[in-house]
Amino acid sequence: MLESGVSPPPENTLKNVLVVNYSQTGQLADITAQLIGPLRAAGHQVHLETLVPATPFPWPWPIVDFVDIFPECVQLDAPPLKPLGVAPNAQFDLVILTYQVWYLSPALPMTAFLKSPAGQHLIRNKPVITLVACRNMWLSAQRTMQQLIAEAGGQLRDHLAFTDQGHALATFITTPRWVLTGKRDSFLGLPPAGVAPQEIRAAKRFGRALADALDNDAERTAAPLLSGLRACTVDPRLAISEQAGLRAFRFWSKFIRCFGKRGQWQRRPILLLFAVYLLAMVLTIVPLSLLLQWLFSPLLKPRLDRLRAELELPSGSQEFNMKNYES
Repeated sequence: MLESGVSPPPENTLKNVLVVNYSQTGQLADITAQLIGPLRAAGHQVHLETLVPATPFPWPWPIVDFVDIFPECVQLDAPPLKPLGVAPNAQFDLVILTYQVWYLSPALPMTAFLKSPAGQHLIRNKPVITLVACRNMWLSAQRTMQQLIAEAGGQLRDHLAFTDQGHALATFITTPRWVLTGKRDSFLGLPPAGVAPQEIRAAKRFGRALADALDNDAERTAAPLLSGLRACTVDPRLAISEQAGLRAFRFWSKFIRCFGKRGQWQRRPILLLFAVYLLAMVLTIVPLSLLLQWLFSPLLKPRLDRLRAELELPSGSQEFNMKNYES
């Protein structure tokens, strides 16, 4: 690990890193800054590409607009981006994709990047690291990211997940409040929405470890670069809930699109019906599913343990390397 006062690595070992980011709230941008800070301090060249939709998405979201993007999110029908600030033929040693989750899917700007010729060219044959910051359900979105990266010819090497500091049930209140009003402070005795500040600061450990990995050409191997740093921790019970939710979302998204395109008034009544369904699901089906899984957890434990181990790949939740890179 590069310490203060130690000379940077020789010039011929310095690497070029592309970081592609889209952050509405600024939270993901803060985590990304913690990650790339040590890379730049070690002398590696980092190009930070912030995605800009051709038509910006609002923040905070008016509720009608937020519901109206649902079908396109699930169907991966992303609107165009403004031209990238990096040439499609630019050469990088590593690509880092940092994204949000919308409706159990990657946020539309990241989907647009990964489906664009320029984005696909930039990650082709490159090692890729994904980083997500969200409420708590990111597994379905990450599966989609893996698929899109593979289709573009990229090689997923690591995945980092940062989730909301509150209890899952509390975030059903705090997260929608943040999305629809922009307010994320403590509310009704509930914790602030979003990733805890100490977790954001702790993201620097990944940058330190990554700087060491790049110094040693580890990105040229097939192994994960960030093992043993508690990169992602999976609650397999949420995975089961996500699978059920995604099946429902796929049906609803196709059904709604039969009534028109995004922004057209013809599909507004169906969107209202979906919003009622979504609220009912959040208030009844999700808590009931979690309760049943808790009650039957002794019987489900072997299956849940296998599912956790599978979903935490490639980087894992182990902590054996933490002492080397924590502040």
